[in-house]
Amino acid sequence: MSENTVNELPNNWEWTELGSVITKIIGGGTPSKNKPEYWCGDIPWLTVKDMRTRRPTDAKDHISEKAVEESSTNIIPEDTVIIATRIGLGKVIRVPYKVAINQDLKAIIVPPEIDKGYLEYWFVSKTYYLESIGSGTTVKGIRLEQVRDLKFPLAPLVQQKQIVAKIEQLFSHIDAGIEALNTAKQRLKQYRQSVLKAAVTGELSKEWRERNKVSYESWSTSRIGEISLVQTGKTPKRSIEEFWTGGTIPWLTSSATNESFTHHADQFVTQAAIDAGLKLFEQGTLLLAMYGEGKTRGQVTEITFQAACNQACAAIIVDEKKAMKEYVRLRLNENYEQIRKAASGGNQPNLNLSKVREISLPLPLIAEQAEIVLQVEKKIEAIKRLENDLDIQLFKAEKNKQSILSSAFSGNL
Repeated sequence: MSENTVNELPNNWEWTELGSVITKIIGGGTPSKNKPEYWCGDIPWLTVKDMRTRRPTDAKDHISEKAVEESSTNIIPEDTVIIATRIGLGKVIRVPYKVAINQDLKAIIVPPEIDKGYLEYWFVSKTYYLESIGSGTTVKGIRLEQVRDLKFPLAPLVQQKQIVAKIEQLFSHIDAGIEALNTAKQRLKQYRQSVLKAAVTGELSKEWRERNKVSYESWSTSRIGEISLVQTGKTPKRSIEEFWTGGTIPWLTSSATNESFTHHADQFVTQAAIDAGLKLFEQGTLLLAMYGEGKTRGQVTEITFQAACNQACAAIIVDEKKAMKEYVRLRLNENYEQIRKAASGGNQPNLNLSKVREISLPLPLIAEQAEIVLQVEKKIEAIKRLENDLDIQLFKAEKNKQSILSSAFSGNL
């Protein structure tokens, strides 16, 4: 049964099409980026990026009165329900000040007999349904007709306000639990980092050294370039079909570093590309992302198969007579923020092979490295189990909120 199917409501409620009870729907637009005078004003201009919370305190971008007058964007009255109908489909906000919006957002203007909170929570209850009816190849969206045709459970205004008060009362308890769970997740993230820090400073293996009568003086300071071979790949010319058509050799980009281990490739090249000079790296090679302004730059993965890569990756082939690759990988993870800061350049700072080779490496004996890796793996595994438990609890909390909304808009709250 679809979420837009009409079900039985209390006697004093009625099903109606949303379009018949709202005043109007206001769309938005994007002022020309080629006119600087449009982008130096004080009017908040909202996009889906500003919808991280249901009560945004400001917008990333601000535009001028002239931009509003000379573009398709519109000023939206304060405290209006705004929904995303394309990018971010299903997201809902109310902003306590006047704003302008882009073309992916729509403002729902309602008459006095519709409580804005009631409408907002009803849209929140329809999030998954709106996502399901979205259409489009690259980005899914819904048409204004689809919004107007949505079946709306119209309750008397007094009951609307009572329902909103009850929802907020129940949500306040759930949200407090969600906040506590998110705080616990953040602490686990900090603990994970402290484990890695203890690993590379010798604190984690202190008892091992005492048991084995090994001095901390056995540690030395090395660099990635001293214990490994550091190379990179390239992108074969797309215009040369023989490099790509029918390719079976995995070819990776820096997006592979989003996971700790890379088990598959999305793109493949041919033997002709290898013969033309593209390097092929063996299973166990570490790939470090050298490009990327987001979180990508500085991430590291271990490939579990033979593969080539592009120029955005540094391939680190560890000499395991000098260091364990597992230990090297955990050092790179521990040093993530410092690695990122070593990048240079203009708008998109990058690393290069020289900077990667210069990354420092506190280096204990191989036997101690093995102990450190073992202890870290045990602790990280325990952290992952706790994170999974927290994610399950967060999922249940969100399901509880949806259940409350379902009851509210069927008259059973």
